[in-house]
Amino acid sequence: FLSLVAEFCCGFFVILILGNFWFLAVLYLLWLYLDWGTPCAGGRRSQWVRSWTVWKYFREYFPIHLIKTSELNPNHNYLLGFHPHGVLVAGAFGNFCTDPPFKNLFPGLTPYLHIMPIWFGCPFFREYIMSAGMVSASKESVSYVLNNKGGGHASVIVIGGAEESLNARPGNLTLNILKRKGFIKMALKHGAHLVPVFSFGENELFKQVANPKGSWLRNVQEKLQKIMGFALPLFHARGVFQYSFGLIPYRQPIHTVVGSPIPVKQNLNPTTEEIDQLHALYLQKLKKLFEEHKSNYGIPAHKSLIFE
Repeated sequence: FLSLVAEFCCGFFVILILGNFWFLAVLYLLWLYLDWGTPCAGGRRSQWVRSWTVWKYFREYFPIHLIKTSELNPNHNYLLGFHPHGVLVAGAFGNFCTDPPFKNLFPGLTPYLHIMPIWFGCPFFREYIMSAGMVSASKESVSYVLNNKGGGHASVIVIGGAEESLNARPGNLTLNILKRKGFIKMALKHGAHLVPVFSFGENELFKQVANPKGSWLRNVQEKLQKIMGFALPLFHARGVFQYSFGLIPYRQPIHTVVGSPIPVKQNLNPTTEEIDQLHALYLQKLKKLFEEHKSNYGIPAHKSLIFE
């Protein structure tokens, strides 16, 4: 969905350049230059955009639900680790970039969904995603959000990233997380409490062309991901008037469960051992969250998360 909107915005920009409105394109490029750092400085959210009626229908299509398991004190800042990535990341967008799900359950907290910096280089599209509350996933951006002295900020990071999207298919419970410890270091440096979040149903929205590790398709996808910064999963789902093939996601319920916070004491210079200890605790809490709720959302008792 984001890719389609981005392509439309880029196409519109090209039309401005090639048409009689090239001066508008020049003015926008000047604005882009002056505003380049905004995605790393909290963005520019719009309550009007986040409250569009279309998002209500978007959430109801699947439907998307946000489940609260514990209070989050707005006097603290939080780093929410979102799992799994899936193809669409619908749960993250529906719950953290539209109102009112999050603000009703966690009053006093402002969520910021961190996405790949490359998206903010797309003309016009960057204005839209910032208005929805998305900001860059760069270290600078995460630090800006978590450095709020009064608390009340929540950085939402999709931990598995683009690489994990290549595993997104129905029934898959594999998370790319064992080597991903940068978010742990950021939490320690800013004293931000860690909160595991698991989105049940996220991987059920699309089917993906078989791409086991070591296959030629997977090798090509991984090479492209390293070059471009984002993955290209070959996925399909349903059409508008039929259910056999298309790019519209299946109507599968998504239940995004927000776990209990893990208190983190600020440590400006954490050691590797301290990072590893907190990382291990986070994995333990994430697995516990999954096990406690999996039976509610159709996961067989014998299935568990796989960390790689």
